[in-house]
Amino acid sequence: MTTTAIATIILVSSFVLLILFRFPIALTLVISSLLTVLYLDIPLPVIGQQMVQGINSFSLLAIPFFILTGQIMSAGGLATRIVNLATLLVGRIRGGLAMVNSVASLFFGNISGSAVADVSSVGSVMIPMMKKKGYEADYAVGVTIASAIQGVVVPPSHNLVLYSLAAGGVSIASLFMAGIVPGVIMLTALCITGYIIAVKRGYQKAEPVPRNQIGNILLHGILSLSPAVIILGGIMSGIFTATESGALACLYSFILAFGVYRDAPFKTIWPILKKTLKTVSMVFFLIAASAAFGWLLAFLKIPAAVTDLLLGISDNPIIILLIINIILLLLGAPMDMAPMILIMTPILLPVVTSFGMDPVQFGIILILNAGIGLLTPPVGTVLFVGCAIGKVSIAQGTKAMMPFFYALLIVLLIITYVPGVVMWLPNLLAN
Repeated sequence: MTTTAIATIILVSSFVLLILFRFPIALTLVISSLLTVLYLDIPLPVIGQQMVQGINSFSLLAIPFFILTGQIMSAGGLATRIVNLATLLVGRIRGGLAMVNSVASLFFGNISGSAVADVSSVGSVMIPMMKKKGYEADYAVGVTIASAIQGVVVPPSHNLVLYSLAAGGVSIASLFMAGIVPGVIMLTALCITGYIIAVKRGYQKAEPVPRNQIGNILLHGILSLSPAVIILGGIMSGIFTATESGALACLYSFILAFGVYRDAPFKTIWPILKKTLKTVSMVFFLIAASAAFGWLLAFLKIPAAVTDLLLGISDNPIIILLIINIILLLLGAPMDMAPMILIMTPILLPVVTSFGMDPVQFGIILILNAGIGLLTPPVGTVLFVGCAIGKVSIAQGTKAMMPFFYALLIVLLIITYVPGVVMWLPNLLAN
């Protein structure tokens, strides 16, 4: 057996073994990398150099601003105003609170870019509201957690920034534009599913919004959605970089939450900063560890081997993409979102580009697969948070979520096999 083959076995087997023993994913990546370079007799400082190089990117500065913006908006009571706007738009449809939930999650996802932040904020408002209006608790949880997945695809998702880094600098603007139409399709699929279930279970319409409140709801809803407009508008117009747009959105969110609405006292800014710092530290350490691991993957030519393996199974892109989606869905169950993006991008991107898929389209496919993984045990973060808010068991939440899960799978197939759905807006931007 060759040295490269043994090193590959060490890298992969140590990674799998440590994951099974529930080691933190970032430490797992570092330990696996160190064991492999020790066997290869590569100087250990090389790992440190690769880790530092992995986070030495100006684009990564956008991530802390996106995360802080979401935290401020979440703590500042913006979720309630977004729910009010969604109620005004779709509340009068049969089973309207389920649709309000989905629309509010899409809107809040435009701000937070995080499924966990989405379910924590919108879920804290919507789940008690739905239970009070006669919806079963497990159903309220199921629609909430499924709707939260929109936040990972619609811009300004920081996961798209991570993919841009892992893919070697794919345009963030193109990725943001590519997530818009799939986000609308996801919303449509979730609303149709919610409507069908509402009719079967006899759920009623939401109460009408008093006419004298409509103007106020529209105004505050638009103000609450403005951070997303600032980020997207700045990037798409070319006036600001992603980092500069994130900084402006962060400043705007701070003024709106603590200067205009004042739903949260100013003293909460310190816990917000601490939570943001903790999240950013975890993300950046993971990026650094993934950079070292990815360098070894390239050094051992593992992506090329995986490409040859999959192309050896079939030369039909339809079959290969189906296999890739199955692999990603299976990996999404035990693996969290960020490490999945950082690890699988350099492995699978060469496969899909070998038969002509645009890296932007693959980014949306990968992100949605990873997002769906947040709904499935054993590491279904969104599932666990939603069940905790709704006070239902994991089994109940999982069962209630399944109709929406199947709807998301249909959306996944659409964006996989109909490239125009994803690429229409990026191509329009390019022209």
